[in-house]
Amino acid sequence: MKTTDLIIIGSGPGGYRAAEYAAKHGLQVIVIEKDEPGGTCLNRGCIPTKTLCRNAEITDMIKEADKLGLKNLSYNIDFSLIKERQNTVIKQLRNGVEYLMSQPGITFVHGNGSFKDNKTVVVGNEEYTADNIIIATGAVPKMPNIPSFDKNAVITSDELLATDRIPQRLCIIGAGVIGMEFASIFSSFGSEVTVIEYMKECLPVLDSDVAARLRKTLTRKGIKFFMQSAVTAVTKDGVTFEKKGKAQTIEADAILVATGRRPNIEGLNLDASGVEYDVNGIATDENMMTNVPGIYAIGDVNNRCMLAHAATMQGIRAVNAILGKTDDIRFDIMPSAIFTNPEAASVGVSEDQCKSSGMAYTCHKTYHRANGKALAMNEPEGMVKLIADDAGKIIGCHAFGAHSADMVQEISVLMCRNTTVGQLKYMIYAHPTVNEMLQEAAEALDVK
Repeated sequence: MKTTDLIIIGSGPGGYRAAEYAAKHGLQVIVIEKDEPGGTCLNRGCIPTKTLCRNAEITDMIKEADKLGLKNLSYNIDFSLIKERQNTVIKQLRNGVEYLMSQPGITFVHGNGSFKDNKTVVVGNEEYTADNIIIATGAVPKMPNIPSFDKNAVITSDELLATDRIPQRLCIIGAGVIGMEFASIFSSFGSEVTVIEYMKECLPVLDSDVAARLRKTLTRKGIKFFMQSAVTAVTKDGVTFEKKGKAQTIEADAILVATGRRPNIEGLNLDASGVEYDVNGIATDENMMTNVPGIYAIGDVNNRCMLAHAATMQGIRAVNAILGKTDDIRFDIMPSAIFTNPEAASVGVSEDQCKSSGMAYTCHKTYHRANGKALAMNEPEGMVKLIADDAGKIIGCHAFGAHSADMVQEISVLMCRNTTVGQLKYMIYAHPTVNEMLQEAAEALDVK
């Protein structure tokens, strides 16, 4: 049996950053990983998806080249080279994580970790013990509850990222972040894309006004959307769904199930540890500690917020709790980005939430079509919605269009410091920039 200060099960953004942070603060750490270092985000999620997003963005730019005076451009998509670049990016970043895992104070163990008791984790024939254990095993694709469902007829995001061909007809079940990003990517690559969604609007993380405008923009690119549609059957022949009482069937060469992800707790033998869990994951307190003192759960597995950067900061919070340190991490202010083309992003409350809660608020919209830099970039599609409470404090920002993620991140930082629109309107912005839209919105909201 090997004894250490901290065991971390999982080496995704939550696990490897927690290990690095803990080692820098003097703890001896063992990281256990059954797959590749970097977790889902690096190997089968955020990073490979974003490399495809960039290829798709360049493809869209070429399609618009005539407007920029570049006439009669032609191109051929070599998907094998796109995949080669994708794998190069993954390998480079994975090498970086492997380097971190080789630093003093960190021992990397490859294998499946499972609990023997509340202080012992078994990997193969080896046992590891520590007073503190962090579970960071992430999530896996979730299958929908459909009456007639042939699981052999569908693929998940894992398989679509691994595909070596562009499907001529791609049907996507689910209009969340995963579904919308893949819809945008493969539409740009030339696929006939159909998205089927049960809810009234796509991307529930976004303000519905922003989400609807984004969907309409993507519709103009050729993506077909069927909203408020209930899938009743999935077979190798296609996807059947009902909309307003009428059944329709969409034939497809590939059917992507993008109906969310579920916490990955299989194989951990949590019962031996005493940790309480259910189908929704592992419950934790504000320090990410489970019901068992010394055992923590971070990232997707605790189902608090399924975002890579949330996992990272939850890991730091857990290590701080182990070290007896306090921090001022604001988990109530969590930016998120959707890398469709155009991209979208959000932080804080939406106008929908303000209305439903009955809270007093003010809101102002600014548009890319009125921004000099956006027009110079040939990016007129987009909008920023800035929301403040009745005291002028910024409480939300939802946007789509060029540089939306950058603008929302900027607002996220300001929200962490309780900035008001009265303060923001007097901050100097470089011109011309898309971010000037934020100052303009603040000025409109603060008329004092």
